[in-house]
Amino acid sequence: MSAAILTVTLNPALDQTILLDHLVPGEVHRARGAALHAGGKGVNVASCLADWSGNALTASGILGADNQAAFTALFAAKGIADGFLRVPGETRTNIKLSHDGDTTDINLPGLTVPAEMQNTLADRVEELCVPGGLALLAGSLPADIEPAFYATLLSRLAARGVRVLLDTSGAPLKAGLSGAVLPFAIKPNRAELEEFVGHELADDDALLEAAHELNARGVELVVVSLGAEGALFVTAKQALRASLPPLRALSTVGAGDAMMAGILAGLREGAALDRIARLGTAFAAGKLLRPGANLPPRQDVETLADQVQLQNLEIKVKAGGMEI
Repeated sequence: MSAAILTVTLNPALDQTILLDHLVPGEVHRARGAALHAGGKGVNVASCLADWSGNALTASGILGADNQAAFTALFAAKGIADGFLRVPGETRTNIKLSHDGDTTDINLPGLTVPAEMQNTLADRVEELCVPGGLALLAGSLPADIEPAFYATLLSRLAARGVRVLLDTSGAPLKAGLSGAVLPFAIKPNRAELEEFVGHELADDDALLEAAHELNARGVELVVVSLGAEGALFVTAKQALRASLPPLRALSTVGAGDAMMAGILAGLREGAALDRIARLGTAFAAGKLLRPGANLPPRQDVETLADQVQLQNLEIKVKAGGMEI
């Protein structure tokens, strides 16, 4: 079993989304509805990619054997090849309170993954990758997996000629950007990028400077997601701001993962940066119109992509800085 695109999720979750009109701490609330979805960043990305085009798509990582039914049902329904390893116990459940046009997340601890299983997982991920293909390492790590685990996978996959995208934060992101082999692309939000660089990034110029420093070190594509303000798509030679007018969101859960799915779809096409930016933005917007990690029909997403507003951003280099 191999895939042109592989997503890896080491800390998946069953996402329990509860719909509320408003959230007032300390008060009793009556929910308008609830839904349970198999989730986790890489699982969400795979789900959206399957809606777009499920060809040669595999999802891998670690699942608890005791409550895997929702995941196996999702993979079967969407034609996603199941490359997950199972360990004893239950995959965590995350609570997502959807209210006032926003989402409040309550994320529970993940599974315990023995050291020998971590080695087996690294071998499995390497086996599933295709030279010249794409791999996404996504999400947080269970507490007993060291932050450098992603960096280890990066090195092994890059050695096989795989382009690796890294979508994580905190210590795993820092470790992944500190090794000899760097990811092909990353997609932090403003807060995650600020945490990585260690200072505030108050405007586009500051964000671009931080992104271009990463480009200069070897990260070919840096996407900075900015919520309702859109996203910046930055390479060493070009920088774009991509945005759409605000949409009435049915659910914001997984919008960032949908954007990553759009980026992967563009990369699989061999698309230029403007097409990648359009697809990433359109996937995220389209997902807002659907519960769970699901996209509208492909033509609807293409219509959104055509409506994406792109702005070329001037690259300003400080005196003594790198030449762009």
